[in-house]
Amino acid sequence: QVQLVESGGGLVQAGGSLRLSCATSGRTFSTYAMAWVRQAPGKKREFVAAINWSGGGTYYADAVKGRFTISRDNAKTTGYLQMDSLNPEDTAVYYCAARRSTAVPNTVLYDYWGQGTQVTVSS
Repeated sequence: QVQLVESGGGLVQAGGSLRLSCATSGRTFSTYAMAWVRQAPGKKREFVAAINWSGGGTYYADAVKGRFTISRDNAKTTGYLQMDSLNPEDTAVYYCAARRSTAVPNTVLYDYWGQGTQVTVSS
């Protein structure tokens, strides 16, 4: 069992940056792939990025490629999403998710979810 808690969301102007964190409980975090998923008002959940347990093998949605960077620190059992060059279309609740297998760019295949953190980008 893995529990996930996101933090780092907030209000930022277009062009700005934010760094989201996903703190986890459990000593087996290093064996789980991790992903970030977002949901904007009135829209379905959207895959953002994923990373394998080793830190290698990353995936990004086309909408964030080149602007967002996913990473993890297994010693700290924490994952991160560095978001740069933010624009209003990035406004959403961002969720951290995990699965005990390889990273995949498919939100339905993740078993554990955090409560989410709000990111709002003003124009």
